[in-house]
Amino acid sequence: MNAVDLCRDSLDGLSVGDALGAQFFVPGTSYAELAAGRPPRGPWPWTDDTEMACTIVSELRARGDIDPDHLAAAFAQRYEPYRGYGAGAVVILRQIREGADWRQVARSAFDGQGSMGNGAAMRVAPLGAFYAGDPRAAALRAMRSAEVTHAHAEAVLGAVAVAVAAAEAGRARRVDHRPEPEALLRVVLEHLVESRVTAGIRRAVVLLGAGVAEAAYELGNGARVLAQDTVPFTLWVAATFLHDYPAAVLACIEAGGDVDTTASIVGGVVAAFTGTGPGGIPSSWLTAREPLPAWAAN
Repeated sequence: MNAVDLCRDSLDGLSVGDALGAQFFVPGTSYAELAAGRPPRGPWPWTDDTEMACTIVSELRARGDIDPDHLAAAFAQRYEPYRGYGAGAVVILRQIREGADWRQVARSAFDGQGSMGNGAAMRVAPLGAFYAGDPRAAALRAMRSAEVTHAHAEAVLGAVAVAVAAAEAGRARRVDHRPEPEALLRVVLEHLVESRVTAGIRRAVVLLGAGVAEAAYELGNGARVLAQDTVPFTLWVAATFLHDYPAAVLACIEAGGDVDTTASIVGGVVAAFTGTGPGGIPSSWLTAREPLPAWAAN
């Protein structure tokens, strides 16, 4: 598997998780039906998680790297508010589109704190897969990709954690060996500094072997829309179900909360390992997902 192949599989996993997760904000969609093998009828529209991930993948394919100035401009040019962007993201991207410097805009958000939301983490797994086997490179590029919209350290470290997990998942696929859940999380922790995200991932190590409900209760399920409330649980799920994409996405849906985002993160990490083969993204789910934009699919 070359870098682009792994990146594309991760994007498919992210976008299917996003689109399916978003269906559970539609009244009448049933977790029990999905768990019984009867997913909601397609098409499943994707959200801002996928739109921004597509831009990252497009930049990687065009440049082989992440240039923050180019990435910020591309995010701003392509964003469609109806895709479910948060109010803060809409303000930031609109200002960048109108010519503002992303450095000033990102740092001025939330009274000068910068955003600590989960948006940088939700879009970054394909970047990590692109740098499979090189977690340091994945961490550095994840920082660059995060800072154009999220200046707070928690958000940046959340993106780093997801990217490193995806890089490790891609490496594991290349050598055809699934890492132990704790080993995967330990690799992530090696690339983080002290933060609430880091503390949450350390807690996730302790909770390996627990049930989904307990893990979500202890780690958060994204309901607060913060990196520290989202990333530790998603990496617990990814580490636990790295071999089983449907089970991983089902765990996110079972946990509730910000389901499209948690399923995006988990789907992107897990698909870097499984692809569409056994235990991977079901073909019927890929078919039900709204097609990706033409500029990202080519």
